[in-house]
Amino acid sequence: MAPTQKELAKLAGVSAGTVSNVVNGVPGVSDAARQKVLTAIRTLNYQPNLIARSLRTNRTQTLGIVVPDITVPFFPKIIRGAESAAREAGYYLMVLDSENDQSREAAMLELLRSQRSEGTLLVAAGGHGWTKESAASVTAQAPLVCLDRLPEGLAVDSVCVDDPRAAAMAVSHLVERGHREIAVVTGPLTLRNEQARLRGYRTAMQHHGLQVRERLVWQAGFQPAEIARVCQEGMLGGRDRPTAVFATNGVTGLHMLKSLYALGLETPRDVAVVCFDELNGEEFFRPGITTVVQPAFEIGSRAVQVLLRRIRGKSDAAPLETVRLPATLVVRESSSEPVSAGSHTARPRAKKRT
Repeated sequence: MAPTQKELAKLAGVSAGTVSNVVNGVPGVSDAARQKVLTAIRTLNYQPNLIARSLRTNRTQTLGIVVPDITVPFFPKIIRGAESAAREAGYYLMVLDSENDQSREAAMLELLRSQRSEGTLLVAAGGHGWTKESAASVTAQAPLVCLDRLPEGLAVDSVCVDDPRAAAMAVSHLVERGHREIAVVTGPLTLRNEQARLRGYRTAMQHHGLQVRERLVWQAGFQPAEIARVCQEGMLGGRDRPTAVFATNGVTGLHMLKSLYALGLETPRDVAVVCFDELNGEEFFRPGITTVVQPAFEIGSRAVQVLLRRIRGKSDAAPLETVRLPATLVVRESSSEPVSAGSHTARPRAKKRT
């Protein structure tokens, strides 16, 4: 037989009313009492009747998160941070994958609305902006917080890293390693964080007294074929090819590397590389790829905190929250100093099994 709230109260050593308040997400319960109830819930494997409770309280204690590609390592880390913070607050988190498709993203947001999710976290699909009508429709339904990718036309709370500063840190690292001809390959510039990272590239180049050559600004999207075309045209389109490339996101960075290897180029012998975000299979790359690492778990956790403030009515009329977190640069072999054509560095290869 399923445990009752009375049994939870007895095990936790609190009143039945306290258990009810925790289960239903009513504020005002002390942290100590809440932890006792949550421990009892886990011990007895208590499963509240969410349908009955939502009809009674008009609340579901559920949040949703929509990500563009759950196979990219960065996004599961965000999800873990968000789920941890949601669970701590007594909420459940539903995870959906838009497959980086705008129409599917819209369908996922509508699904969360139909399931009466109390709020949504969104890592936007790339390649599009939001119309006033679509933005108004989404934001009128339930609180929405954007993470990492910030689309044009959508004015909501947001949590991400300090993109311009993080990008400038990466480019400055390449300059300090002796590089002067530094290309940048971006994702879709309909995303404000991609715009910000491009600004960071320009700021760093200018700070070091280097001219920003527009032929070295390669604008791409998230599609592998487009990234390959842009990078190969950039590497082959002029007499003076760059000695280094900075990719503004992990998806672009991975396919940029593939396109360079397809040209027979090696890293860092022919071209140094720094990438924003860790790459799929990063542990198998040799040489290792120098990377701007975002605090993904904290981004997810902080986004839930911002979302819950909106849900609980503590900031309905407050200005938009724009949380910006610091990133770190993990230096590996791919960003070595420019070297002579006669030297040799092996291409990335898989680790041997031991």
